Amino acid sequence: MMRTRPLKVALLGCGVVGSEVARIMTTHADDLTQRIGAPVELAGVAVRRPSKVREGIDPALITTDATALLKRGDIDIAIEVIGGIEPARALITTAFEHGISVVSANKALLAQDGAALHAAAEQHGLDLYYEAAVAGAIPLVRPMRESLAGDKINRVMGIVNGTTNFILDKMDSTGAGYQEALDEATALGYAEADPTADVEGYDAAAKAAILAGIAFHTRVRLDDVYREGMTEVSAADFASAKRMGCTIKLLAILERAPDGMSVTARVHPAMIPLSHPLASVREAYNAVFVEAEAAGRLMFYGPGAGGAPTASAVLGDLVAVARNKLAEATGPGESAYTQLPVSPMGDVVTRYHISLDVADKPGVLAQVATTFAEHGVSIDTVRQQGKDGEASLVVVTHRAPDAALSGTVEALRKLDTVRGVASIMRVEGE
Repeated sequence: MMRTRPLKVALLGCGVVGSEVARIMTTHADDLTQRIGAPVELAGVAVRRPSKVREGIDPALITTDATALLKRGDIDIAIEVIGGIEPARALITTAFEHGISVVSANKALLAQDGAALHAAAEQHGLDLYYEAAVAGAIPLVRPMRESLAGDKINRVMGIVNGTTNFILDKMDSTGAGYQEALDEATALGYAEADPTADVEGYDAAAKAAILAGIAFHTRVRLDDVYREGMTEVSAADFASAKRMGCTIKLLAILERAPDGMSVTARVHPAMIPLSHPLASVREAYNAVFVEAEAAGRLMFYGPGAGGAPTASAVLGDLVAVARNKLAEATGPGESAYTQLPVSPMGDVVTRYHISLDVADKPGVLAQVATTFAEHGVSIDTVRQQGKDGEASLVVVTHRAPDAALSGTVEALRKLDTVRGVASIMRVEGE
């Protein structure tokens, strides 16, 4: 039986994503009612700048007092699309204290304080959904924490930031330098005026923390994720990658240790073979590989950012939470029963592509090879070019603990025949 009394929704934030959420709620109101089994009504919109014209939103709904909106007593669900840590954290806590379930797109907050927020939701018997926090429109969080809940996920690897993928794709396809590609991304609206969160890997690291927690049923915070940005990636790196039959992507990689007793989470640029499906992910798209014991390899692909795609994920959560409200039930909460430790990056087994500037004279290669051997690192391939007393030496290693590889690089820097380390990059996807 269809319920006639509407479920009332408070929208916290009305920027690019929030305005799209409001638009879809209005234009698809009848469809949402049929899908949920009751009407959903936008009961208030909390903003910082009330004077701004917001097309399609009744000005009477606008308020600058988000706390008062949540405390007024008739709100059923809050949608938080403010972003950042505060006031979002305080508002979500207030919502739970007043019997309001929450849909959030806040990756930074969930990566930092997800455990506390989950605990608060559970304490009050409420939902916390956040599909939009990880990969925009791509259904990823719910399949991992529901569809794959009976399986064992061993590895997650993917492109989870559209801005960086756009920049790297342009560098690869056009030969542009980093700054030139960044300028194009900014002009097209893919990059913020301050792109630090994207290009230094902070955005991807927050998403990696959330995904690792879901995949491995353990708590992984932002501080647990090893992070490297991609500002040092050069056209020369892409040239080297092409000679290896590879391209370069900024990857989030989450792995369960072979013995199952720990996990790792990392974000960094890496070379991947052109034959790998992630190599063909172009422009600002995202794609994530999930490797599960029974299900095998699954790939999730689509637009990972933008107002409408992210709003689609928010509305999907809204429908799920609203249905739970009607059924007087809650969906899955935090699953952290394994409590596995997060190993440091030094314990991760990886491969390196290292480009060295060396003196062009006999014995240099032997000296470099000896340094690798002394640190327990095996060399896969070596390529040397040189003239006029200078040479370039490119070494690709076999897999070894990252600490051993890092130690090798530091030792190489001290050799009198090594003029400099031109670039270092990990090799993945093989």
